[in-house]
Amino acid sequence: MSKGKKTQRLDKILGHLGYGTRSEIKKYVKQGRVTINGAVVKDSGMQCDPEVDVVELDGEQIFYREFVYLMLHKPPGVISATEDMREKTVIDLLPVDFQVFSPFPVGRLDKDTEGLLLLTNDGQLAHDLLSPRKHVPKTYEAVVLGHVGDPEAARFREGVELDDGYVTLPAELKVLEYRLDTDGTPISRIQLTISEGKFHQVKRMFEAVGSRVTYLKRISMGPLVLDETLPLGAFRELTESELESLRTYKNPAAPKKQPTT
Repeated sequence: MSKGKKTQRLDKILGHLGYGTRSEIKKYVKQGRVTINGAVVKDSGMQCDPEVDVVELDGEQIFYREFVYLMLHKPPGVISATEDMREKTVIDLLPVDFQVFSPFPVGRLDKDTEGLLLLTNDGQLAHDLLSPRKHVPKTYEAVVLGHVGDPEAARFREGVELDDGYVTLPAELKVLEYRLDTDGTPISRIQLTISEGKFHQVKRMFEAVGSRVTYLKRISMGPLVLDETLPLGAFRELTESELESLRTYKNPAAPKKQPTT
């Protein structure tokens, strides 16, 4: 059996993966239901290496992992938090076998905003993606009131002053469509890429240019793009290539703050 530094208590391994409390796992061991490398375990506190040793419960192999990385298509009406006494959270959308890893949302989406949300329990990766110094770009699609066009795009490229006096970093605005809504209201469908994450930033940016967001959806965060085959409220684990792209991501066009006058 492996005696390296990666060894852990058996009950800790099984508990981390959601197979029960320490006392429940101790009972499983007493009942002879747990084996390591084919041998029945006598002590639930024995050490093993979950990445090397073959652990089985009731004849089924246990696959250990420390971290989970989930792409969620966040629906509106759900808050980006790990727990809340009154509101439904994004964690509530996950089955128990993923909740046991204690994942948390990397960044936030407003309650009424939908789209890409990364959930993980990898604190280092989350820190890297959220660090203001990294300027990780986030792209949104939105429907806004009025006819948005070149003048607004030019102002966004320069940075706009928000209601609290903060001047945003340069942002890239693309107008995808301009049309009249069913009631005759002029609306624009746009795509906006920002490289910071101030409170309600997209909504406040459009308010600063005399418009208002009526629908907002995040479609990408750095190199990670929302899987459009995921229905609202659904999730999947990241692929190896997606995870690697996040771990190695460096924004080649990290913007520099515009001087205020």
